[in-house]
Amino acid sequence: MKSVFLVDDSATMLMSLKGTLEISGFKVETAPDGEAALGKLKAGLRPDLIITDINMPKLDGIGLIREARKLLRFTPILALTTESQQAKREEAKKIGATGWLVKPVGGADLVKVIKQVIPGA
Repeated sequence: MKSVFLVDDSATMLMSLKGTLEISGFKVETAPDGEAALGKLKAGLRPDLIITDINMPKLDGIGLIREARKLLRFTPILALTTESQQAKREEAKKIGATGWLVKPVGGADLVKVIKQVIPGA
């Protein structure tokens, strides 16, 4: 079973995405912000995919991607955000984001993207 690590400061968003992914057969781990997420990664969490919000308190998605890349070189990381600014996308890509999803993302679309970035999902 493939695992997805969801990081978002919106509890509603986490619940909704987690439900969608679990129904689709994924194991899901969550964190409320980048700092908590980084703590879990440093403690040994090794998901098949990380999906992170960009705008969060404590440590934002850009900071999380930058730090996560030091621990997980090849794990796909998708940035999930309401941002449509090209500059943010380019920054996320430059520091190692695999792709970009703009909220709100539908369950079927999300699962389709996940299947593209996780081999064998």
